[in-house]
Amino acid sequence: MSIEAPPVDVTPAVRTRAPDAWTLQWTPIVAGALTAAAVSSILLTFAATVGLGVSSAAPTWRDASVALWLLSGIYLVLQALISFGCGGYVAGRVRAPYDLVSDDTERRDGMHGVTAWALAIVLGVILSAMIASAANRQSSTSPPATTTEPSVISYEIDHLFRSPRRVPTADLAPARAEAGRILLTSSSHSGVSTDDRAYLVQLVTATTGLTGADAERRVDNAITDARTAIKHARAGTIILSFSIATALLLGAIDAWLGAESGGRHRDGMPLSGWMLRSNRYHRRRDMWRRPASLPE
Repeated sequence: MSIEAPPVDVTPAVRTRAPDAWTLQWTPIVAGALTAAAVSSILLTFAATVGLGVSSAAPTWRDASVALWLLSGIYLVLQALISFGCGGYVAGRVRAPYDLVSDDTERRDGMHGVTAWALAIVLGVILSAMIASAANRQSSTSPPATTTEPSVISYEIDHLFRSPRRVPTADLAPARAEAGRILLTSSSHSGVSTDDRAYLVQLVTATTGLTGADAERRVDNAITDARTAIKHARAGTIILSFSIATALLLGAIDAWLGAESGGRHRDGMPLSGWMLRSNRYHRRRDMWRRPASLPE
């Protein structure tokens, strides 16, 4: 009596390779970036509506307090945290989980959140460049670039050439542009030179009809006011740049943490404290809405 051995499967075993840690899924990344851009646009529009801003070319902005500057910068940071946190959460929540359980799940989710943050920034820069290009595009009615005066000190130039008996047909665009470029030197270490000051006095005399001490007094006041306006505009630009850099750096961290929270919510893992409180609130609301069962 012979015993037959069972057939042996000689097919080579196929090893399932774990997904690469640097592999990205672009659908959740694009969804997170669009979410971050949309939320950021809404919050910035709201801030512009209520009057929050870090810099402005309007003359009334020079009377703004330092508290308003700081409040505007803090709001810029907060809106970045909210928008990039939402974008990172969407990127982590929408990302499809891998077949194999890996210890690097949170790191993968965080990388998707940071990539969504980077894509949202690129979209924002492209949109801002398109808007700036459309605003600065020369048209048939716009003045040439050589006769354009500095917008920061437009009010000071208006006050410099103010006259009750000006000739209606006089073209002051070249003179205003030249005076504006001279007034810009008031913020330098040496200030306006003696020759430039004398030239401004002659220009004011020829344009407004003022002579002697009146013309010199107006020029001196314009130089002082221009120096103050440029100093305010420079301070606003510094605060704006610092606020943007801080908001972007904190936004990257927030996008990483938001993506990790979205991944934990997707996988049914223990959630953060604020997410647990939110889920508890929704459960209580559902229990309040659910009708009580009738006794049999």
